[in-house]
Amino acid sequence: MAELSASPSVSRPFGDRWRGVVSIALRWGLPLLWVLWASLAWWVAPREATAGQLDRDLAAGRVVTFQRASGWADDDPYWGSRGQPRYDPQGAMIAWSVPNGHVRYAFVEPPEEQAEPTGSQSTDRPTGLDARLAASAGPWQSAGAVAHRLADAAGLLAGAVTLLWLVRLVVGAPPLVGNRWFWYWIGLLPFGVGVLAWSYREIWRPPPVPPAVRGSGWRGAGWLLLAGVGIVLLVSVARALFGGSVVPG
Repeated sequence: MAELSASPSVSRPFGDRWRGVVSIALRWGLPLLWVLWASLAWWVAPREATAGQLDRDLAAGRVVTFQRASGWADDDPYWGSRGQPRYDPQGAMIAWSVPNGHVRYAFVEPPEEQAEPTGSQSTDRPTGLDARLAASAGPWQSAGAVAHRLADAAGLLAGAVTLLWLVRLVVGAPPLVGNRWFWYWIGLLPFGVGVLAWSYREIWRPPPVPPAVRGSGWRGAGWLLLAGVGIVLLVSVARALFGGSVVPG
């Protein structure tokens, strides 16, 4: 009986230490992972350029990868996802990457029409601008594209941030400021802003006394709508003031 009664006192310190380790890891790990993600995501975010910039990159042999497209696919609502060109072999937009990992895009002339050969078979070899792009990108293919590796790393970091936050939200102690549904909707805000808000209010600066009325799921959904619109407007204004190189997208 003495041994059985002593077991809770032995396991409780271990559980307290484990919770302390998890708390410290979340306290510092989430912001650090977010900063790493934001840095990589900003570096590889598509930046609008001009046809002249494309010509200069081609002349210097700096085009590593390229793709013709008709625009950007915006069907993925996940805040950590990156923009994907909507592939179109006849598209008037070209997205390309350069050796330092930057991704650029410009609107150029559509691909040249190819005359049918005299024989019975046609050719799929690119001509004109597409041929120049292929000639520049060819020598880089064996080494791979830095932009793709950085973008993949940014995606993994965003997934790690989301997973840590979501696991802690679902199986951890009940939140103090709002219920779980409140923070779930807030966590969907663009650029991981909601995850940072949760980390600040629930881990870094929790209220000394739990509020009498916690935020509900409906309130969280309302904040998601209002704050999401505000963030989009703020980014648009910042891009207009500082340009697409500083605020890409």
